[in-house]
Amino acid sequence: MGVIWPESVLAELRLPSPLVRLDDDRLTRHGLSLSVKRDDLIHPELPGNKWRKLEHNLAAATAMGRRTLLTFGGAYSNHLRATAAAGHYLGLTTIGVVRGEERLPLNPSLAYATERGMLLTYMDRATYRAKTEPAVLDALRERWGDFYLLPEGGSNAAAVRGCAQLPAEITEPYDVICCPCGTGGTLAGIATGLRPGQRALGFAVLKGGSFLNADVDRLQREACGSGSGNWSIEQDFHFGGYARTTPELGAFIDDFTARHDITLDRIYTAKMMYGIYALSGRRVFPAGTRIIAVLTG
Repeated sequence: MGVIWPESVLAELRLPSPLVRLDDDRLTRHGLSLSVKRDDLIHPELPGNKWRKLEHNLAAATAMGRRTLLTFGGAYSNHLRATAAAGHYLGLTTIGVVRGEERLPLNPSLAYATERGMLLTYMDRATYRAKTEPAVLDALRERWGDFYLLPEGGSNAAAVRGCAQLPAEITEPYDVICCPCGTGGTLAGIATGLRPGQRALGFAVLKGGSFLNADVDRLQREACGSGSGNWSIEQDFHFGGYARTTPELGAFIDDFTARHDITLDRIYTAKMMYGIYALSGRRVFPAGTRIIAVLTG
């Protein structure tokens, strides 16, 4: 049983998402081409990898007869926003377990989630680090009843299968496809869907993200039975950590907008794009490399 979306959602859905070629002398001088996969335009409230990760999870929840979704995220989590929107449109109860203490007034992300009907609960950071442990999950079920569990960032085997559909939408030839990397699900899925000779490159958006290598491998094995071995993760473009930024990154975002009329978000896509240009300047990509960058939304 699949997900039956209301017409109001389907009317705004853009799949496949557009692919836009960028004209930028900073790349062409090195013999490189770059196109952006505009997954950020898939849907205003369910953009990019959020749609792709949620689609198969929602189908699983529907098949199991679950009417409540519970998931985890930080105070600025786009995943919490998207889960709240999905629940709103499908008539599901959504519960967001937020890392850290409650801060009022709510920031725009959490305020939007509550407007879409999400019930927020807060978890201290020590307990949050153990959120996948049976004792923590049992306590949540005792409080909230039976629910379909969505992991932080929505990254699980079902999400990998959703993201694996992305490469098939790209009809032009390419060599490398890049994406931001927060929990590893998007990279795991994209790499799974690649053709022979293509590779995926993730850009960790949080400091100390070396654990992502093991997480991506685990997610691929859970979804497909084996790892694909055609991916890697850059660790040097986090700009201080998750949701951190610097004047240098801000200037890059402003310049990119002026050149290409595309606004990058500072948490995810700006760090990836900065990294692509930095690696290009260092001649990491051989001349002739055709690059796709996924704007995950």
